Amino acid sequence: MKIIQTDLPDVVLLEPKVFGDARGFFMETYNQQVFQQLTGVAEPFVQDNHSRSSRGILRGLHYQIQNTQGKMVRAVRGEVWDVAVDLRRSSPHFGRSTGFLLSEQNQHIAWVPAGFAHGFLVLSETADVAYKTTDFYAPAHERVLLWNDPSLKIQWPTEGITPQLNARDAAGKPLAETETFA
Repeated sequence: MKIIQTDLPDVVLLEPKVFGDARGFFMETYNQQVFQQLTGVAEPFVQDNHSRSSRGILRGLHYQIQNTQGKMVRAVRGEVWDVAVDLRRSSPHFGRSTGFLLSEQNQHIAWVPAGFAHGFLVLSETADVAYKTTDFYAPAHERVLLWNDPSLKIQWPTEGITPQLNARDAAGKPLAETETFA
């Protein structure tokens, strides 16, 4: 597995070794020792999630103000534009975002640490996204950062796509009004 840097130093992509032949392929998507060696992160993962969405669905930008979650995210099927926003006021990158393609073709796995908002836009007809979290889902502490807040300058690839959000995500708060981290 190798590491690929993004525009934000703490958010990285992992590129697994994929072994393919006429039967298909095999890859190791998580190995605690390798992950810790590459990222320095020793936190255990406690929950696995899987979502299926249609083209144009935008999920996010989600985070938990308590029971903060680091997320290891991958597109098992289809492709998504994945985004992370640094919400740590003490960070020199506070309020900055990074975006990248996760797809079944590139097999990249994103590491989004706690202290970041996370979301994705489905670019393919259907996409299955699987992710591991370092803490449990805590609905009372979940917050939503407004996906299209102009101050974030997120470059969503929306050409030919009208993003579709649920009511909660559409009512997200802009960075200036949302809770952030120290």
